Amino acid sequence: MAAMFTLAHLSDAHLGPLPPVPIRALANKRMTGFLNWQRKRRFIHDPALLERIVADLKAARPDHIAATGDFANIGLPAEFAHARQWLSGLGEPRDVTAVPGNHDAYVRGSLEAMQATLADYMRGDGGDHGFPFVRRRDGVALIGLSTGIPTPPFMATGALGASQLDRFAAALDQNGNEGLFRVVLIHHPPISKGPAHKRLIDAVPFLSVIAEHGAELIIHGHDHEHAFHWTSGPDGTSVPIVGISSASAILRPGKDGAAYNLFRIDGKPGAWSCEMETRGLAPDGTIKTLKERSLR
Repeated sequence: MAAMFTLAHLSDAHLGPLPPVPIRALANKRMTGFLNWQRKRRFIHDPALLERIVADLKAARPDHIAATGDFANIGLPAEFAHARQWLSGLGEPRDVTAVPGNHDAYVRGSLEAMQATLADYMRGDGGDHGFPFVRRRDGVALIGLSTGIPTPPFMATGALGASQLDRFAAALDQNGNEGLFRVVLIHHPPISKGPAHKRLIDAVPFLSVIAEHGAELIIHGHDHEHAFHWTSGPDGTSVPIVGISSASAILRPGKDGAAYNLFRIDGKPGAWSCEMETRGLAPDGTIKTLKERSLR
C-alpha cells in the first residue's frame, strides 16, 4: 500500500420515516413489520441522530465507506429509493459499498428491488452483479456478500448458500494471492449471542471457508451492538470479526447507541497493521470516541 487507507463502517440505518404503505403491500410479512415499526422501531431509530453520525463520519474523511445492510424496514421499493438518496449523501458509488440485510430482503422481490435501485453501490469493479462482488481500493479488497433472504414472520435468519460460499472462497484466494488486505462485508454475524431465529444459518460453513482461505477483517451489523471476536484463519492465523451497532439507534438501558467504526489499514502482506476507532453516541449526548483497539 502506498499510504494508510481509512475505511468507515456503519450499518442498520433503518431509514425512517416509512413511506406511505399501500394496503395491498401488507398482505404478507410486511404487516408484522409495519406494526412493529409503528409500536416500537420508529421510537428507536432517530433520523436526526443518524444525520449527526453521518456528519461526524464525513468529518473523519475516510477513503471509503462500507454500509452493511438494513437500509429498509419492510422492504418496500420506495424505501430503496430513499436508501439511494441517503447513500448518495455519503459519497459517490465508487467510494461507498453496500450489502443487503434481512430487512432489505423482507419478502419475495424485495432484494431484487434493492439490487435494481442500489446497483451502483453493490457491484464489482468490472460491473458484475450478484454476490460476492469485489472492489479493490489502494491495496484493499472489499468483498461484499449477501445474507438477505425472505423469511416467515418473526424470523430474521440469514443464509449465504453453497454457491455463494464457493465463489467467496475463490475471491479470497485470488485477492489474497495478489497481496491485498481482504475486508469481508456481511450483514449477519458469523458469531453471535443472538437468538437462533436471528442467526446466520450457515455460519459454520462460512467460518470453515475463512479457516481455509483466510481474510484480514470481517465486518458486520444485524445485532445492533458492538461486537468483537476472533476466528481461525489458515496456518495458525487469526481473523478479527467486528460488529457495529445501528447507526440510528438512540441510547437505551443495556443497548448500544448509534455508532460507526473507523479502520486505519497500513503495511504490506505479512506485516499488516489495522487500528480500529469506534465513534458514537455517548451518555452525555455527544458523539465521541468510545473505544480504540489494535487489530493487527
